[in-house]
Amino acid sequence: MWPHPDLSFDVVNLNSTLETIVPLVNMTMTTFAQLALLLLPFSLSSSASDLAKTNIVDLGYARYLGNLSFPNTVAFLGLPYAEPPLDNLRFRAPLPLNTARLAIEAKGRVIDATQYPDFCVQGSTGGKCGDAGGAGSEDCLKVNIYAPAGAKAGDNLPVLVYIHGGGYFFGNPANWPFDHWIHQSPNVVIVSVYYRLDAFGFLSHPEFSADPALGDHNAGFQDQVLALKWVQKHISKFGGDATKVTINGESAGGSSVELHMVANSDKGKNLFRGVIAQSVYRTPLARPEQRVAQFNLFASQAGCGPGSTTEQMKCLRQASVSALARAQDATAGSSTLTGYKLFQPVLDGKTFSDFPTNTFGAGRGFSDVPIIVGATTNETLSGGSSIPDALKSFFPSMSNDDANKLVAAYPVSQFADSTALQFQAATGESELKCARHVIASAVSQRGKAKVWTYRYNQPNPTSGSPAVSHAAENWMMFLGVNTGVNGTRQFTPQTPIETAFASELIAYWLSFVRALDPNTHKLARSPFWKPFSVSDKERMILQEGPEPNASGSFLELQSGEETGRCDSVAELAGAQQN
Repeated sequence: MWPHPDLSFDVVNLNSTLETIVPLVNMTMTTFAQLALLLLPFSLSSSASDLAKTNIVDLGYARYLGNLSFPNTVAFLGLPYAEPPLDNLRFRAPLPLNTARLAIEAKGRVIDATQYPDFCVQGSTGGKCGDAGGAGSEDCLKVNIYAPAGAKAGDNLPVLVYIHGGGYFFGNPANWPFDHWIHQSPNVVIVSVYYRLDAFGFLSHPEFSADPALGDHNAGFQDQVLALKWVQKHISKFGGDATKVTINGESAGGSSVELHMVANSDKGKNLFRGVIAQSVYRTPLARPEQRVAQFNLFASQAGCGPGSTTEQMKCLRQASVSALARAQDATAGSSTLTGYKLFQPVLDGKTFSDFPTNTFGAGRGFSDVPIIVGATTNETLSGGSSIPDALKSFFPSMSNDDANKLVAAYPVSQFADSTALQFQAATGESELKCARHVIASAVSQRGKAKVWTYRYNQPNPTSGSPAVSHAAENWMMFLGVNTGVNGTRQFTPQTPIETAFASELIAYWLSFVRALDPNTHKLARSPFWKPFSVSDKERMILQEGPEPNASGSFLELQSGEETGRCDSVAELAGAQQN
């Protein structure tokens, strides 16, 4: 088992209570959508015509029918934003959607967008006995769009673009639905992005740099960029304003939005105006030359071992999806491969010129936009008891000296003499939590944009633990979801207090999307969220209240000890390659 960014795999049966609370989470077509489809070919009555128009968006090249999932909410599911990355396009940067082709194929029909699309091919999470990846499709470059019913061009609503987590090797956007966000606040448009994962999205070899005909580095990240460009062109038809886009993600999604802040492909191109980064997965960015052993093992496992890189890539493009899925699982879980095993973004010198921590530390070279950034109280992605071993496993380029130097910054006396808490902090801060300090400090010091930081302090009640672990806020913000293997999930009902707290979180998030300030449209019961500054490192503790109409959130100061530890982490950016 290797480190992975989502540890909340508790499976709880979905019962009838949830079906009452959230009747459309798992439905593929609503009664409204069915009615609209049946009536479209005929001469419609005025009421049916109005209903159909509410559910239909015309993008010029195609018309799509969505779900009226609440009376005030429409969900358009599985709209393509790029050409399918199949055959010779496998392992390459995505191509913009050929809208002329799509228009010809549609033949004037309204395209059904009432069902979640196939998610991208999954990797093994390593979190369950017998887990194997491989579910999903290569033809997955789609977006789900959630909009207020009746929203139209000219409404100029702010836009949230959500990039899912999963370590860059798993994740299904259907697991994080946004219908209830729009239902609560029908004055935004939300876009959820599917992007290629694991080897399909992040295969790398140094020869790609010299000969792009072989393949492209960071194809899965380039998927995200192209999705953002599609949003710029088409979101107005859903009532959105392309100049008011906020990007948001958790875990690897948080890593993604951090990388968008420093990516050469994004800077200066006005793809977003704000960032919400949750539990930023401080993914070590390997250099392509550090991935040669991984590439060779993957090719061998897929039956494409011997020969030149050109011959290997030709073979890999002809291999079946099942062969590649087995090969990426075998590579990531290899007990013999040392160094970089996971297929994740690389420091290619083109999209990414330096490690993010170095870029933020230099005070330039990043998108200087307002940001919310935070982490959960107890998160870590490592197990065991040896801090140096855990750090070296997560950050393959760290030496013994680097690891021991960092451990010295974590005296057990700072953690009530608890070695368990010491381990949690020493691993969790390097892997996740110190991104909060690094990013917030850099943006605040520039003084051009405001920063708000938080500590999420409410455990997932289905976890069986009082610890506020990684991804705990997903359970609260997305209807009691726990993700499983191969794109699966289970929803559990929430109590009135939990539902009220979820509403408080959503209000803070969407207030930021609307006004670039979490306070402008917060709930009346929610406390004022003071911005972070280098001199006054206040942050919000987000936790539920004692009753539905009372908030439990409050402000605290980031401790001097944490600041010092995270400064030590930042000094090791080269060793940790983040």
